[in-house]
Amino acid sequence: MNDGVDEHHGGTSGEDGGDGHDHGDGHGDGHSHGDGHSHDHDHGDGHDHGDGHSHDHHHHDVDAAGVAVVTVSSSRTLDDDPAGDAIAAAVEERGHEVAVRELLVDDLDGIQSRVDRLINRDDVDCVITTGGTGVTPDDVTVEAVEPLLDKLLPGFGELFRRLSYEEIGTRVVGTRAVAGVADGAVVFSLPGSENAARLGAEEIIVHEVGHLAGLARRDDESDAEESSDDESGPEASSDDESDAEAGGDDGEHGT
Repeated sequence: MNDGVDEHHGGTSGEDGGDGHDHGDGHGDGHSHGDGHSHDHDHGDGHDHGDGHSHDHHHHDVDAAGVAVVTVSSSRTLDDDPAGDAIAAAVEERGHEVAVRELLVDDLDGIQSRVDRLINRDDVDCVITTGGTGVTPDDVTVEAVEPLLDKLLPGFGELFRRLSYEEIGTRVVGTRAVAGVADGAVVFSLPGSENAARLGAEEIIVHEVGHLAGLARRDDESDAEESSDDESGPEASSDDESDAEAGGDDGEHGT
């Protein structure tokens, strides 16, 4: 699947062009942008607000998230899937688990149906798709995924495009990478080139998937609790009415 700008992320999926994203030596504690400034990303457990109280925002985090990697392409196979390989490697290197890998053709209904089923698997906390986010007529991954999302995560697409801009310039406007939360799982949709998939997975997704999956799961559990309360409400009301009727009978016999 050629996502419009994929060729600018290093050619077609699997080709590593000179203008691609080079992450060859791994990731340290911070990213140096070559301007003398090193940006240290601290993924600590909590925030200290200086008032003697440390607020832990990560106690719901999923330590080892189960990830479904889905390649959308009408020309690739799982044996020839460099974009999917790059995502899977990043996921496992960070200590998460690849629960399933699949390859789907460019078909809106097929993509939507399969992603929906993956979201509802007990061993899947996150679904990452690669391919179909460009602007050609057969790029339909975004159209397939977005209706499934309960909440959008616009910051993902914004950050991905900002990082991509450093490599491909204004041609980044041709990619529609998106993310969101659906039924307690996190969903990310990346372009289909190896370099773009590696960028999104290594620089963004693997750092946040455990935290987002934990929050998404908590939100899903809250919805389940609310549904349970709604179902018990009429029964409680019925019991109250029965008690009231019993009270009325006692009153009549007492006169």
